[in-house]
Amino acid sequence: MSGTLSVSIVTSLPPVPVRTDDAHKGECGRVLIVAGSRGMSGAACLAAKAALRGGAGLVTAAVPMGIVPIVAIYEPSYLTLPLPEDRHGRMSAGALIPLNKVLQSQTAFAIGPGLGQSAGILDLITELYTSSPVPLVVDADGLNTLAKRPYLLTRSAGDAPRILTPHLGEFARLTGLDVAAIAKDRQHYSVEFARKHGVILLLKGKGTIITDGRRVAINATGNRGLATGGTGDVLTGLIASLLGQGISPFDAAQLGAHIHGVAGDLAAKEFSEFGLIASDLLHYIGRAWCEFQTWSTKPSRWLGFEFFGHSSIVKFRLELRF
Repeated sequence: MSGTLSVSIVTSLPPVPVRTDDAHKGECGRVLIVAGSRGMSGAACLAAKAALRGGAGLVTAAVPMGIVPIVAIYEPSYLTLPLPEDRHGRMSAGALIPLNKVLQSQTAFAIGPGLGQSAGILDLITELYTSSPVPLVVDADGLNTLAKRPYLLTRSAGDAPRILTPHLGEFARLTGLDVAAIAKDRQHYSVEFARKHGVILLLKGKGTIITDGRRVAINATGNRGLATGGTGDVLTGLIASLLGQGISPFDAAQLGAHIHGVAGDLAAKEFSEFGLIASDLLHYIGRAWCEFQTWSTKPSRWLGFEFFGHSSIVKFRLELRF
């Protein structure tokens, strides 16, 4: 760790995406979820349905053709796009052509949940991450693939935004740092990474960190019951949904983490933290939206602070609602 990074701490939550009374589905976000492989169809199902629950008007699950029947029967409200696959049931490099075609009409997309890893997927993600003009959320095997080609990470001003959502292990692979070292100062390393590469980083964990290298938000919702397979796929779908509805990448990541955590807290009240599973979140995202909209209509008061930390100069406003 070196240097001192100046950041602003964001404690207010962004507003919900704008939706007029006469809006139609095509105006409410067109989101593509690139996910799944043989044995990992659930990741695509969870992410795609979460994108719907996040408010996107049209969601398409782009999956290897062999798992289309499974993904399609899980939820009738999203579309499916069958893609070429290899003999192991993973997307092949030939998926790039149909993906680029459908992306022309999308407002955001996500890639990574349940994809697996192969040479074809490496080339596919490389091309989409570096060249697509559509805002993108990268998770899971998308991150593992980028870790193999870290020179691809850096974005230039004016490039389409990229939101990366690693847990500590994935972040360690992306940075080449030790997990224990990162854990000692998660905020510093998150800010440094986001600033260096021009991305929005959401580092999962207790007190999930969201940063664009200039601002930092710490998520206060959620519980240990979220430490179960598939909850990250739900988060990916939520963030992609919000991004596709036109709110800024930082706000989409921050609000997605908040709603995801509230859904987890509501689910834990009924099923317990130990009994909570990822698909439970899909039933509680709607209730989380109700709670958020009720909370956000309350009047606010602001308190301002500035202090110096050992690795950052921190400025923040604390929002109180009564």
